[in-house]
Amino acid sequence: MRLSKYLAHSGVASRRKSEEIIGSGRVRVHGQVVTDPAHGVEIGDDIRLDGHAVEPEGREVWMVNKPIDVISTADEPGKRAAVVDLVDSPARLYPVGRLDADSTGLMLLSNDGELANRLTHPRYGVSKTYRVKTRNDIGDGDLQQLRDGVVLDDGRSFPADVRRLGTDSFDITIGEGRNRQVRRMVEAVGNEVVELQRISFGSLRLGRLGIGKARLLDEAEVARLWKDARDG
Repeated sequence: MRLSKYLAHSGVASRRKSEEIIGSGRVRVHGQVVTDPAHGVEIGDDIRLDGHAVEPEGREVWMVNKPIDVISTADEPGKRAAVVDLVDSPARLYPVGRLDADSTGLMLLSNDGELANRLTHPRYGVSKTYRVKTRNDIGDGDLQQLRDGVVLDDGRSFPADVRRLGTDSFDITIGEGRNRQVRRMVEAVGNEVVELQRISFGSLRLGRLGIGKARLLDEAEVARLWKDARDG
């Protein structure tokens, strides 16, 4: 197994980030510094990162219903809670992508760096659906603009699937993951988001999972996420 893959599967980081870590000389195999991510290793080898043993752990993927004002990071240096605090697991879990502190809904946490990278990489365009409530009523023309794509400061957004729910609410599905993208798209048509909830990530639906609750995904659900990441 490639050393970078071993680190990723051990929950250290994504495959790409693991390659950077190895290249910086922080990893030793049987006491020797290794800087080649392709270096072959086996389960049972003495592999250490910054002097600490790296051992493979069972891969876990959790779904969390993130409350408002919870931070989408593994660690929060301030007073606000981090999303990883919502999961009762000894595994080294990391958020798969981000969700704004003022947004709620479906987040994934995992120690599988390769899956996390696939699900968030722009190349694969894994879809995410958000339920949006706006400050003012939103017209059909505005919704059509969102479907067609709007001009943002970092380029035009890709076409989106939009379904009206009410005079000031709709669901929008996008395959991009730009910073605060849905909020900026709504601002581009002259309105403002007052509530934003992610209700799906690829084939996974939030369903009835309570706010602040988490559950471990089963093998079939994880397999579908891998398919989402392959198919885009």
